[in-house]
Amino acid sequence: MRARAAPCGGHEIRLLEGGDQLFPALCEAIRGAHHEVWFASYIVHTDAPSEAVLQALRGAARRGVRVRIVVDGFGARHALPWWQERLEGSGVALAVFRPIDRWWHWLQPGQLRRLHQKLCVVDGEHAFVGGINLIDDRRDLNHGELEAPRLDYAVHLRGALAHDVARAARKVWTRAWLGRDFGEELRDWLLAPELVDRSRELLGRWWQRTRGLLGVRKALRAQQRAAQSDRRPVRAAFVLRDNLRHRHDIEREYLHALRSAQTRFDLICPYFYPSARLLRALLGAARRGVQVRLLLQGRFDYRLAALAARALYAELLARGVRIYEYRAAFLHAKVALADAEWATVGSSNLDPTSLLLNLEANVVVYDAGFNQEIGQAFERALEGAEAIHPAGAPQGLGAWLKRLLVAWIAQTYLRVAGGPERY
Repeated sequence: MRARAAPCGGHEIRLLEGGDQLFPALCEAIRGAHHEVWFASYIVHTDAPSEAVLQALRGAARRGVRVRIVVDGFGARHALPWWQERLEGSGVALAVFRPIDRWWHWLQPGQLRRLHQKLCVVDGEHAFVGGINLIDDRRDLNHGELEAPRLDYAVHLRGALAHDVARAARKVWTRAWLGRDFGEELRDWLLAPELVDRSRELLGRWWQRTRGLLGVRKALRAQQRAAQSDRRPVRAAFVLRDNLRHRHDIEREYLHALRSAQTRFDLICPYFYPSARLLRALLGAARRGVQVRLLLQGRFDYRLAALAARALYAELLARGVRIYEYRAAFLHAKVALADAEWATVGSSNLDPTSLLLNLEANVVVYDAGFNQEIGQAFERALEGAEAIHPAGAPQGLGAWLKRLLVAWIAQTYLRVAGGPERY
């Protein structure tokens, strides 16, 4: 088993609630960019927040900043033509992860493995990580205008860890782009009549574009090495889930938090159908006397999600786990805390799609102040929730059959998606 991500210190981390706090901070950081901006999102839209961020990105590119955007081909499918039109000729490079603009794309292997990360890094200094897509919290792609904003969170991080976030965004952008930038330059170079002059021009352009970045990255690497032994607040780790080297890294962080928890474990999660390992860890924590509280969806955007989560209610409640359903609005947040120091904010749900298929990203924070801030957010969210009591949970043969059905659906879905293992 791989070792857990080692936290490093010396960070500033600010919790952001909803797009109303995230998008202005995002635009401010982009408008101050000097060298590069990396942006990754599952969903982008055509609304006012999208327009504001897009204009900030275009403005940065006009100033000579290297701007690279990657969006998911499924999550961003409705808005892609709008974005492509507005970015044409802007100098911003937009890559699409697993596009589905042709019917045969659905036949390609791995199409159900999506880019679910929400990342932005500016100059390797400002990093934004969380669960908030680039769409107004009061709008839903399936339900239209909402009467109340979605509950969601992100973090604004400054410190050496921002370099890890930048590297992750750069890798997924490169993977989606598939060498296209280099291919276009190579094609132009080969077709140019003045071969030597053209090669010098391209080399000069490449050097001008990268010269300013080399010093920045060298300084960031030195800062990151120093931070590995830095015990100052705030200590944090950036944790990925992919289908190569980091398949279980996020799950491993949750397992560690649950198995080491002594007093409390609080979770906010919209799509909840944990692996057998996580379910055992949840029940084990409750059996040790840890206060385990789950804040789950009460207003469901997908009926299967409701069926999956509720199939587990009876067992969880019987073991002392407290369950609340958020009814004030749609729930999209993915945050958790344990005891007095550990907390995480990110894009990963606790369900088969997030834990075994999608590309996900979380920040894990080891800090009493940040933990307390997450705890206060949890308590505020409970004001819009309703407690689920054992009498209200499905019981008997019907509940058992529903659980079998959910397990079968989950395994079938993973087989179709090419999942590497049983759930």
